[in-house]
Amino acid sequence: MNEWEWQLLEDKTSAESVCVSGVEVKKGDRVRLRPRAGGDIFDLVLDGQTALIEAIEQDYEGKLHLAVVLEDDPGKDLGMLRQPGHRFFFSTEEVEPLATPSILIAGIGNIFLGDDGFGVEVIRRLAGRRFPPPEYKDAVRVADFGIRGYDLAYALLDGHDFTILVDAVGRGGTPGTLFVIEPHVTGSSAMDAHAMNPESVLQLARAMGPIRGRILLVGCEPATLGGEEGHMGLSDVVLAAVDEAARLIEDLAAKLLRGDKLEEALESTPKGTT
Repeated sequence: MNEWEWQLLEDKTSAESVCVSGVEVKKGDRVRLRPRAGGDIFDLVLDGQTALIEAIEQDYEGKLHLAVVLEDDPGKDLGMLRQPGHRFFFSTEEVEPLATPSILIAGIGNIFLGDDGFGVEVIRRLAGRRFPPPEYKDAVRVADFGIRGYDLAYALLDGHDFTILVDAVGRGGTPGTLFVIEPHVTGSSAMDAHAMNPESVLQLARAMGPIRGRILLVGCEPATLGGEEGHMGLSDVVLAAVDEAARLIEDLAAKLLRGDKLEEALESTPKGTT
């Protein structure tokens, strides 16, 4: 390129948002790539992929282009730094807007009752792993509710698309076994602030108002719940399952954020869960 052509490129401007198929999208929003037929072969390979908008740029002819980074690209961070090979350009006619679902990840448990503190410890590990990623900080809420049943019940009424409860729940299996289920609650019960469990919280929330969205439970079979006197600290087998549970939740949340159906996300949960 000559000096004049370089100057034209440097003079291009960026936009804060743009309307795509009647939906306003901006930096950080998710889109599905739909390259036009007969386009560049490298673009056609990306057909159907989901991506994050890194920037909205306008060329010297006044046409807007979306600079995007693939959600599944292991080098996504390089794309956000505008490195070649991890950042792609598409016109507004070549993308479909995707709404990012909102997710609540709620730890439940009493740290003074042995393995009942499992959910609290998983949330602590997730915080240490810098979860959620920065681009999803507004879509994912990670919180330790401990034994604050009423607070969690109100949170369930906030209208999250998905809620992932994390707790130690006995199902008669081997201690330390992880499982993912979609609980279905019937009936009602009084709330015991010192013996909170997913069933009682869901019953309370439903009595307070409609619960929107899907509820999941990532549970762990406990070895001990502290007995009558109680004690702090998880058993060795449950403590060993904490990191695996954190990875499972990260994997499940990533699938939901990219638009996978819940049933498909559950089918591909890591082995070792039921």
